[in-house]
Amino acid sequence: MMELGRPNLEEFASTLVDLAQENRDLIVVTGDSRGSGKLWPFAKAYPDQIVEIGIAEQNLVGISAGLASTGKRVFAVSPASFLTTRALEQIKNDVAYSDNPVKLVGISAGVSYGALGSTHHSLHDFAALRAINNLDIVAPADNFETREAIKASVSHPRPIYLRFGKKPLHHLHTPDTQFQIGEALTIKAGDDITFVAIGEPVGRALMAAQILEEEGISCRVISMHSLRPFDHATLLDAAHHSRAMVTIEEHSIFGGLGEASAAILLQHGIRLPFKIIGIPDEYTVTGSQFEIFDHYGINATALANTARQLLQAEPVK
Repeated sequence: MMELGRPNLEEFASTLVDLAQENRDLIVVTGDSRGSGKLWPFAKAYPDQIVEIGIAEQNLVGISAGLASTGKRVFAVSPASFLTTRALEQIKNDVAYSDNPVKLVGISAGVSYGALGSTHHSLHDFAALRAINNLDIVAPADNFETREAIKASVSHPRPIYLRFGKKPLHHLHTPDTQFQIGEALTIKAGDDITFVAIGEPVGRALMAAQILEEEGISCRVISMHSLRPFDHATLLDAAHHSRAMVTIEEHSIFGGLGEASAAILLQHGIRLPFKIIGIPDEYTVTGSQFEIFDHYGINATALANTARQLLQAEPVK
């Protein structure tokens, strides 16, 4: 049984508090997100290093870009659904095009807002931001990846988007794990089927692998935490040593991890039974995050079933 950690946003906020002790240039700019972003302890400890913009995402990103241009290490924090739509032009022009290394932090991402519905779901952010040059994209899968991603992002030379959900997550890594932006982490080795996942679904992929292992099916589980830069080598190695592959993401099936993986495999001449698991092209059902996951097959039982079906399929010719 995997041990449950705390919500990634709490890990994010506490890591910022620790880093700010050593770096007075670290600035948090927030769009009325102190509460939802767990930033009250930061604001109390470093009141001169937090800027409140209010619910004005375009201003938030523009001001963050201006601060970054002066050498400040800026974390711009806002709900992912609004940050990556309302301020998309500012992200494109003020941050990426102008090469201002802002750390864009999308909180309550994916379907974290659950029953609030599609207006508050960010199922588009990977797709939109992947189309913008000079913007890295990272979605950590547990507290360890979150902590290490924040630490690495402080001195990261390029603009970066960091994506976090709301729920407590399982601990996935051993103490000797080394994290680097752009280098995927293989959580479990195996040579029958590979699960490639990003963000919160990584934990569910590992649970599915544990179910299948009891049946004698060998599973590889990869946390592809960096959508850009993408670790081509780890994906290709897994494909060469697997009979089938499943990608899992808390995002539309269009424009995210699955399509990125498929494009890489095909361009390298690799064909194998392959399935993208995510949110399909339909009006998203309403419910809690876990209810939505269950409905779309992002849980251990459904993922194990998907793997069995792929392994029973005829080899791709």
